[in-house]
Amino acid sequence: MSDYVIETWELSKQYGGKAGCKNITLQVPRGSVFGFLGQNGAGKSTFVRTMLGLLHPTNGRAVMLGYPIGSVESRQKVGYLPELFRYPDWLTGTQLLEHHAELCGLPKKERKTIIREVVEQVGMAGRERERIRGYSKGMQQRIGLACALLSDPELIFLDEPTSALDPIGRKEVRELIAKLRDMGKTIFLNSHLLSEMESICDHVGIIHRGELVVHGDWRKLSAVQPQIEVTLDQTSEKLQTKLPSFVTDRHLIRQRGELATWLLTLDQEGRVPALLSDLIAGGAAVHEVVKKQQSLEEVFLYWVQKKEGEAHVGHRENHV
Repeated sequence: MSDYVIETWELSKQYGGKAGCKNITLQVPRGSVFGFLGQNGAGKSTFVRTMLGLLHPTNGRAVMLGYPIGSVESRQKVGYLPELFRYPDWLTGTQLLEHHAELCGLPKKERKTIIREVVEQVGMAGRERERIRGYSKGMQQRIGLACALLSDPELIFLDEPTSALDPIGRKEVRELIAKLRDMGKTIFLNSHLLSEMESICDHVGIIHRGELVVHGDWRKLSAVQPQIEVTLDQTSEKLQTKLPSFVTDRHLIRQRGELATWLLTLDQEGRVPALLSDLIAGGAAVHEVVKKQQSLEEVFLYWVQKKEGEAHVGHRENHV
């Protein structure tokens, strides 16, 4: 069994040579929550629909759960909640789930039990017999998530799964995603809500203008610009004067009484011991040093801006 549930090689889906996604090469680890991040129109949904066989790739290849995309086998243990979901509003939630259970090929004698379980999982117990026309958008999103879970899938694609939910609903869905991961399932999340993704994603892929910029463990990706917070006496003059050349930026972020806290940006990891030695040798009274974990938003912006900068350089070179 492969360590990856998704592997792609130069996968592209273009519309007349434009938009969509192009040359996507990535691996999604089994049993992880993988966040596919990008602005609206970046190509996230196109990639997912191509993986699911709803769109045919322009070029490249991919496997999902060990089978080539487009095959029946690749989709048998996959759940999917689309971003733009529309359900027949004259059905009740239970009737919708019964139809999906039949499409999934679930044995008749097991359907009621499974439907009851997924309804409870998504927080719709007691509302499943109401007609969908009376559901809020958030409730429709929950019943759609229940549909995605019916077949007990190994891989679950969720396209903007919390976009219609209130803060309590978002928290409940995050907890459900974490529970599914703990059960060994892999969740592929499409979203531009970075604050939502930060707390639940293990790995991320960042897509910009249809191209994959970077992918991997996002906390390791954040180490590109390591930062620390250093708290010392305001009487210490070291940070007011000369600092080692590997400190590329500094900002005073707060002052409390006789203490001042500075945010320092370093050129690479592993510089903290040398920095402390330099500060102490210069007479600074260091009270606290805390490594700052960059937020997912900061990581995202760094890589997107880096990609934009490379594109501008390439554009200028092509016109020289």
